[in-house]
Amino acid sequence: MHEVEARVLDAIDDADTVALLAETVRVPSITGTDAESELQHRLGRLLTEADLDVDVWKIDIDGLRRRDDCPATEAPRTEAYGVVGVTGGTGAPALALQGHVDVVPVGDLAKWEGGDPFAARITGDTLHGRGACDMKAGLAANLAVVRAIKRSGVRLARPLAVHCVVSEEDGGLGAYATLARGHTADAAVITEPTSGAVITANAGALTFRLEIEGLAAHGGARLEGVNAVEVFWPVFEEIRRLEEERNRDVPTVFGDNVLPYPIEIGTVRAGDWASTVPDLLVAEGRMGVRLDEDPAEARAAFEEAVLGVPSPWLRDHPPVVTWPGGQFASGRLPAGHPLLGEVNRAVADVCGTSPREAAAPYGSDLRLYAAGGIPTLHYGPGDVRYAHAPREQVDLSELREVTRALALLAVRRCGAH
Repeated sequence: MHEVEARVLDAIDDADTVALLAETVRVPSITGTDAESELQHRLGRLLTEADLDVDVWKIDIDGLRRRDDCPATEAPRTEAYGVVGVTGGTGAPALALQGHVDVVPVGDLAKWEGGDPFAARITGDTLHGRGACDMKAGLAANLAVVRAIKRSGVRLARPLAVHCVVSEEDGGLGAYATLARGHTADAAVITEPTSGAVITANAGALTFRLEIEGLAAHGGARLEGVNAVEVFWPVFEEIRRLEEERNRDVPTVFGDNVLPYPIEIGTVRAGDWASTVPDLLVAEGRMGVRLDEDPAEARAAFEEAVLGVPSPWLRDHPPVVTWPGGQFASGRLPAGHPLLGEVNRAVADVCGTSPREAAAPYGSDLRLYAAGGIPTLHYGPGDVRYAHAPREQVDLSELREVTRALALLAVRRCGAH
């Protein structure tokens, strides 16, 4: 390891990084809330303190939504901010470290051990809380890298950028706005939780809404009506058949994941009175998009399946399918791009073994960066199985390892003296 690399690694303050993670978890930055903006401004100040040139701007939400390629969103949002910090150096950033500040809602508070999901509770070497894994540990690692570079006195020959974005959980508006503002890099690492692996490809995910019509009648004379719940059941079975068909040939990059393109119903609402045959069922869910598949083709396959259910009632009262929320295309790192080898070497130098390459069955901002011409992959602390769950947590030893690997990557890719 070169002297400048050792200096940067020695400058990493693990206690400071954990404190930073706890500080961000304590901000309840649920996507679309004011706390999302609050955390962005706080991160902007922290990047300024690390001697980066910082761009904090109010996102023109309405203006971006008028663009044909703007990603759809799900959470109501009246304002949003972008934050990008860039170190000194010549030319465009050689590397961007990216992370999203928004988290999903907490669900049933009774399910959270310790009570407060935003308390950043630490037991042993684990920090618990909403966002700890997805993905404030990644944010903390990104900031720890630039803080360490400042402390070390090392100067980068080419700039390093840190992108902090909103709205990843509901579509990617923040990443889209960051790219639209002109922020770029030769390559990017999104520090989503990867359990020590390097994620070089993401499946996509499309939010759908189904409306199934029934016929209302008194519950005591139910044969005079048509129950929308019963009408929905063969539609659900057809969705499961479509899911099986779309997952028959799984690319090897997904490893032992036999269902990389799931289709799931997340919410179902039907009826408005206990003694009335329900005349409407509304179901919402998400559909996986295969690698390199045009989302329009995925939507067409879904609509063909649900509209083709053999039912006399559905023939005359076809389901209504709309696509109201997040629409994540798939994305991947270009084959043979040197970023993968650079990350592998940095991880191996820190951990002693090279990480495995994998693909993820969920959408992310990767596809927006890739579509913008920025080769991108995921590598970050945490296990995605804890994300979105009341047991959300992150192993602090992973946070320490990832921070060091990212610091090595930054110094090597940007050049240092």
